[in-house]
Amino acid sequence: MGQTQELARMKATARRDGTGLRHTVQVRDHQLIVDELVTKGGDDAGPDPLELLAVSLASCTAITVEMYAARKGWDVGHLEVDVEYSPAERGCPTKFQLVMRFPEGLPEDQVERLRVIAAKCPVHRALDGEVMFQERIERVHLAA
Repeated sequence: MGQTQELARMKATARRDGTGLRHTVQVRDHQLIVDELVTKGGDDAGPDPLELLAVSLASCTAITVEMYAARKGWDVGHLEVDVEYSPAERGCPTKFQLVMRFPEGLPEDQVERLRVIAAKCPVHRALDGEVMFQERIERVHLAA
């Protein structure tokens, strides 16, 4: 293992935010509003959980590619990553369509290397790999 990687646990906590389906999610010192569309019973006050999955893949891919290019001294200019996501349905797997947009003048060998590197972003690897869940319930008194 040539690269050291921080193996710290990450934590996100979702707390109901009033009525409806809106939740405030706390991650380190950051807060996000997560909600559902009005058609699903929410107020559309923020992205829904599945949209956040697409956000995670798009942003992780972009950051991974930009970090690699910076280490190589390559100027990738205005990089853009789109992710379309279709959740699994009966008989069909989850589908991600990822499109990376690079400047026209970027050399083909760099584009190909960046394509390979993009698939190594931590979110891509987590979605592509084996996932394990440990779940438990804790009963606590919550203040109103």
